[in-house]
Amino acid sequence: MLEEPGVLYLCATPIGNLEDMTYRAVRVLSEVELIAAEDTRHTRKLLSHFDIHTRLLSYHEHNKVTRGPEIIAKLVAGQDIAVVSDAGLPGISDPGSDLVALAVEAGIKVIPLPGANAALSALVASGVDTTLFTFLGFLPKNKKKRRELLASFSATPYTMVFYESPHRIKQTLTELNGVFGERPAVAARELTKKFEEFVRGTLGSLADHFTQNDPRGEFTLIVGGQKADLSTEIVTDGQEQLSIEDAVLTLMETGVAKKDAIKAIAKQRNLPKREVYQATLE
Repeated sequence: MLEEPGVLYLCATPIGNLEDMTYRAVRVLSEVELIAAEDTRHTRKLLSHFDIHTRLLSYHEHNKVTRGPEIIAKLVAGQDIAVVSDAGLPGISDPGSDLVALAVEAGIKVIPLPGANAALSALVASGVDTTLFTFLGFLPKNKKKRRELLASFSATPYTMVFYESPHRIKQTLTELNGVFGERPAVAARELTKKFEEFVRGTLGSLADHFTQNDPRGEFTLIVGGQKADLSTEIVTDGQEQLSIEDAVLTLMETGVAKKDAIKAIAKQRNLPKREVYQATLE
């Protein structure tokens, strides 16, 4: 009789405060045969705190090519395995995503154990629009690739979420300001820890702040998207000009105030504002 394959659990771990560990995560980490950890020394401290004695195996960026297939083989043989990163959800800015891809390809069941995550924690408390957002994580270290990536997102209307280290935060804020201009921005540091802090302002004011105040701790940056360009003519999918009323309503649906939308459409169509206003009343 063939052995049933095991399950790969993606186990979230605290990003600072140990009280953010879930009951479910503690139970699963206690029950699986093996825990694949980004840093076994770091994870061993966490397991010790919760009196968990499951065997550890290192799985990180530098050994994922060889260690990944080894873990898959154990799963195929019937072992249940949990993968953890040093903090937060595995698979976000770490090689956990590679292991998941291998598991899915091998027909292994993958179960996420939700929990702490720096990107979402910073985003929901930032005060910046959360309706639509893009997670960009750590920027490329190569200057050319970094500039190309930022340029490709310069016109996105979506809020952007970045991760950054304390020794690079000032340079990154300066670069973001150079590419995006003065956007609303929030720097969240030491999330869930004793010295948790949210610094709110613009990319420029944040750059000034950390020039005057030595940055410490890991950062999550939230940057507002590009505002709608009111000087751009609005057309339908068929490239036919919208009615005045529909053009004003379309702008308002993007968050533009009615007065500003009327002014923008009047300018676009070279019409008196009163005429555009009257059309919206009709």
